[in-house]
Amino acid sequence: MKILVVGASGTIGKEIVSALEGDNEIIQAGRNGADVSVDITSPDSIREMYAEIGKVDAVINASGKANFSAVSELTPEVNEKGIQSKLKGQINLVLLGMEHVNDNGSFTLTTGVMMDDPIPMGASAAMANGGVKAFVKAASIEMPRGIRINSVSPNIVQESWDRLGDFFAGFEPVPASRVARAFVKSVNGKQTGNNYEVY
Repeated sequence: MKILVVGASGTIGKEIVSALEGDNEIIQAGRNGADVSVDITSPDSIREMYAEIGKVDAVINASGKANFSAVSELTPEVNEKGIQSKLKGQINLVLLGMEHVNDNGSFTLTTGVMMDDPIPMGASAAMANGGVKAFVKAASIEMPRGIRINSVSPNIVQESWDRLGDFFAGFEPVPASRVARAFVKSVNGKQTGNNYEVY
């Protein structure tokens, strides 16, 4: 298969590439040091990426940012990062990418544990994650040409614990390689409309 991985240079993205390369042709996309450049907050950038790469069998997104902020300090401006990147950025990869995905292909997006297991300062990210999950479930019944759509909800990963562990007190981190297996399941399986939880 020809598989586009957006956010391929990130902690989880690198493990996804490692898990899928070999039998598949992997196109790595991101802001820096990738096969193709993309900024998912820009619809024009997404359009340019798809025009450059042509048709693919699967699109995986392992990118998307949101701010960590206490609700009492969460302004519309601070909240906008999660809306533009984690929420709209991922959805736009689907809306602008459907004609570039082959029949019976797939999209796999990324949500996250904090939408179901809240953490302090995580409301903005949880909002974006929950929106993506709802979009995936609702869109799955209308996707054309047998295209499937799923999302993966990872726990905090071991590789990010030193940097982010203080936000996730009491959580049991998981290796990024285990999270990557859920993306493999989405790409190679037949299920659609699912949010695969990796806890």
